[in-house]
Amino acid sequence: MWMLLGGRLLTGLACGIASLVAPVYISEIAYPEVRGLLGSCVQLMVVTGILLAYLAGWVLEWRWLAVLGCAPPTFMLLLMCCMPETPRFLLTQHKRQEAMAAAQFLWGSEQVWEEPPVGVEHQGFHLAQLRHPGIYKPFIIGISLMVFQQLSGINAVMFYAESIFEEAKFKDSSLASVIVGTIQVLFTAVAAIIMDRAGRRLLLASSGVVMVFSASAFGAYFRLTQGGPSNSSHVDLLAPVSMEPTNASVELAWLAVGSMCLFTAGFAMGWGPIPWLLMSEIFPLHVKGVATGVCVLSNWLMAFLVTKEFSSLMEVLRPYGAFWLASAFCIVSVLFTLFCIPETKGKTLEQITAHFEGQ
Repeated sequence: MWMLLGGRLLTGLACGIASLVAPVYISEIAYPEVRGLLGSCVQLMVVTGILLAYLAGWVLEWRWLAVLGCAPPTFMLLLMCCMPETPRFLLTQHKRQEAMAAAQFLWGSEQVWEEPPVGVEHQGFHLAQLRHPGIYKPFIIGISLMVFQQLSGINAVMFYAESIFEEAKFKDSSLASVIVGTIQVLFTAVAAIIMDRAGRRLLLASSGVVMVFSASAFGAYFRLTQGGPSNSSHVDLLAPVSMEPTNASVELAWLAVGSMCLFTAGFAMGWGPIPWLLMSEIFPLHVKGVATGVCVLSNWLMAFLVTKEFSSLMEVLRPYGAFWLASAFCIVSVLFTLFCIPETKGKTLEQITAHFEGQ
């Protein structure tokens, strides 16, 4: 047992580091014209890996599944040995020749980025810097994006996937994970392809609107199938509908399947990949390490809290109330996108930093 716990701890540590470093590295080596595409590929690879794990779980026992999971990080370790440090980081370390060589390797040119301001290498993150708009504005946006991503209710929808498919009379309800995973992969891929054409704000707002309606429909499904209030304080979370099947309940189950798939597609189009992409774009170079770390910590902390407390929330608000609350958070996220998030499409990282500084 201690080996399982130790392995899980190390895996969590490695995943946390990768979720922080990978988006930042990609954003610093990518052209502005394709940064959205490449940055979205982080989330695309995550959902692809989850789907492949679902499929492999059908034919492999958990021990061999764990062994199979060693293959991707092994390839990543070997391939990253051939990759240079980012030119922007090397310039801040007074390693201009190495920066030129890295730029030549990555882009075939040495003139595709703007050099960091003079003296930036001597700067680190200090709390006093939070008074400057070029620092606190990205901080607020980055943390808010991560919080809204988790408050959208995506984990709750995933939690209900198998039971919803059971109510819809699927012969094999374990297909729910594969179907939902396939939807995530397809729509995340679509988002990656159009990211640098449509822009971040449009996709985020559209994604939020889809999630508002689908989460509301999901809540309506629970409201209609649970009937009147009960004197019991216990809520049977895994059996939201009557145990006696009727034509009406089957039809409502298909409504639930439709709203769940729509919610998953909407999330994958915007609020799945874009918070990670924007996190890697909006922070100045000299605070990016600390700032992205705080954002990633916010995301995983909120994921832990939402997953842990969602059952208790449904006991208090009933399942339909919990999903309507998630819908309300999605409405707030749409408003936050429209009024607070700037468009970063086609801009260099230095231009984004200058925008927040009011230049």
